[in-house]
Amino acid sequence: MGILIALGFACVVWAVVAAVLIAHDLHRRGVSVSFVWLRLMILRYLHEYAAATRAETGRVGPLFYHYVVPLNVALVVFVVLAVWFWT
Repeated sequence: MGILIALGFACVVWAVVAAVLIAHDLHRRGVSVSFVWLRLMILRYLHEYAAATRAETGRVGPLFYHYVVPLNVALVVFVVLAVWFWT
């Protein structure tokens, strides 16, 4: 159980770092990014990052997956933990 909790929190930290890197990459590309509102605006920034990298290389950039995958893993881990605690 402790391993699942650690995995969930590690995934959340991984996604937060990826979100900051996405915002930094967009800022470097000249897109106006608010680090104060990053938590609320991350989905918009994620879409802009995907569009910018797709236009540049024809593929979505790796930071997109570094944000989406760990959040999905964290969601599955916390759902498993919730089911485990309720049974």
